[in-house]
Amino acid sequence: MYLHSREALKALKALKALRALGALGVIALPLSAPSASRAPSALRVCSDPNNLPFSNQRGEGFENRIAELVARDMGRVVRYTWWAQRRGFVRNTLSADLCDLIMGVPAGYDPVLTTKPYYRSTYAFVWRKDQALSIRSFDDPRLTTLRVGVPVVGDDYAATPPAEALLRRGIVKNVVGFSVYGDYRQPNPPARLIDAVARGDIDVAVAWGPLAGYFARGAPLQVVPIAPDAEPEVRLAFAIAMGVRRGDTALRDTIDAILVRRRSAIEAILGRYAVPRMAPAVRRADD
Repeated sequence: MYLHSREALKALKALKALRALGALGVIALPLSAPSASRAPSALRVCSDPNNLPFSNQRGEGFENRIAELVARDMGRVVRYTWWAQRRGFVRNTLSADLCDLIMGVPAGYDPVLTTKPYYRSTYAFVWRKDQALSIRSFDDPRLTTLRVGVPVVGDDYAATPPAEALLRRGIVKNVVGFSVYGDYRQPNPPARLIDAVARGDIDVAVAWGPLAGYFARGAPLQVVPIAPDAEPEVRLAFAIAMGVRRGDTALRDTIDAILVRRRSAIEAILGRYAVPRMAPAVRRADD
């Protein structure tokens, strides 16, 4: 289901930050030889080789695991084309016929035909447990003085949902931006936001839930997902789906059936990666 026009701008803004959300992009990496295969036994997937907890070239991300589950159910094996997620990712991969499937796009994302969502998550506050901050809302007055880290796209501090929520409250001077692209020479660049909390460089981060949950495991960090209705003017929760080429309804329908059939297995994978999950959104009568 595609987003209505009144939500489209917010969704596209948030998409930049979703992949850690998650942004979609343009830097190419060498393509693996098997990825070009059109053998019926292959499910061709385009994915980021350096973006845990979502995916990496060693197949260690939860999107890798779910892609493998889908392929097995189809009687196929996954064949990857590795491409760093930057602007132009869909154009340079799925639209260029380098693959048939991409993982982790917002449901209704217009450049592709999306499957049913396989999880819904939200942004989360993250702080060191020894600080015992217990922040639940952007209206917490301590956010005006604490060092707050947020994901940003370039120099645009209003382009991601957490930054926009803080900006609406005039909270600017004490906000520290962490690029959703980061330094690709380092492993999993978006994780620097969570690293900064652990080191004490910032007091609290507002991070996309899957990123926060995964990198807080085993660390003295507290992760508190933000209730989706806690910020009525800024969309914080997103249903996440897979994307196929526009018009490829046969593959979309096949994957939809698998997502229903293997729901419990997918939930188990998400749980192992500490992905915060929200209940599906209740549609309004005018949606």
